[in-house]
Amino acid sequence: MKLGYHLGYWGSGPTPGALEAVLEAERLGFDSVWSAEAYGSDAFTPLAWAGASTRRVKLGTNIVQMSARTPTATAMTALTLDHLSGGRFVLGLGASGPQVVEGWYGQPYPKPLARTREYVEIIRQVLAREAPVTLDGQFYQLPLNGGAGLGKPLKPTVHPLRADLPIYLAAEGPKNVALSAEICDGWLPLFFSPKADAFYRNALAEGFARPGARRKPEDFEVPASVPVIVHDDVEEAAGWIKPALALYIGGMGAKAVNFHHDVFARLGYEEVADKVQELYLAGRKDEAVAAIPTSLVEDTSLVGPAAKIREELAAWEDTVVTTLLLRGDAGSLTKVAEALS
Repeated sequence: MKLGYHLGYWGSGPTPGALEAVLEAERLGFDSVWSAEAYGSDAFTPLAWAGASTRRVKLGTNIVQMSARTPTATAMTALTLDHLSGGRFVLGLGASGPQVVEGWYGQPYPKPLARTREYVEIIRQVLAREAPVTLDGQFYQLPLNGGAGLGKPLKPTVHPLRADLPIYLAAEGPKNVALSAEICDGWLPLFFSPKADAFYRNALAEGFARPGARRKPEDFEVPASVPVIVHDDVEEAAGWIKPALALYIGGMGAKAVNFHHDVFARLGYEEVADKVQELYLAGRKDEAVAAIPTSLVEDTSLVGPAAKIREELAAWEDTVVTTLLLRGDAGSLTKVAEALS
């Protein structure tokens, strides 16, 4: 199993020590470095910044929100970064949720799977550069239907470095996970647990079995963001993770449409997830954090003494996950890499 480093997205400003952590990740032999975006920092710029100081690690977005850019704009940035990095770029895409898509980007959210399919198809055409890009889709039309009526099919002036630049899809629900296996080169899970491995294997198998599926299981990548904290006190380590879990379970989505909540409900924590969401949306955030049991943290993270983490790592190695994406500063990366070795 490979290791990657996840920069995440910024808080109120740039993350202190991020470049030092990127350099340490490359020195330690990590396979990849990843960035993210929500409604603050963007995903592409930190990777360009990190790529200028590194030579080997892959550079991936986890994730670029599709509603933030047209498919061709995303493809242009991807091919640009791939050239500048010498073929190290990985494009991770995601639909996000209705609160961000409609509240921040002002784009419609319905039918995200069909929209994703069209989005990826356009990017593939740009990267292939075999002909002018055209699509008469439900969500995207190139050239545009209507308007001035003067649209012209175009292909990129820049020759992409790789026509097969890898595209990964972030997904939590079974239909979207299956779509990743059908049309993409990898899947980016969030809040993965070895206990849910069979559920996700079945979803991926459905996608691999579809006509025209792009990959087979043996050449499909699954980089999973997994909190890893090496600490003698399990409860204290779990306590550092619980506030982020409360945010995602309780506040990252509307009450009726929160995909993170649903992940934990499927994992057997439906009552906990409901309670956390109720408390969080009522503004009782401290109580929401306190309502998260340590067992939930341990099901989706690796926390505790190094010996405990090494023992539990075996369960992760038996899953579909191919890369563990770690977070933290340069010092913590070194400590975690030693614990996982």
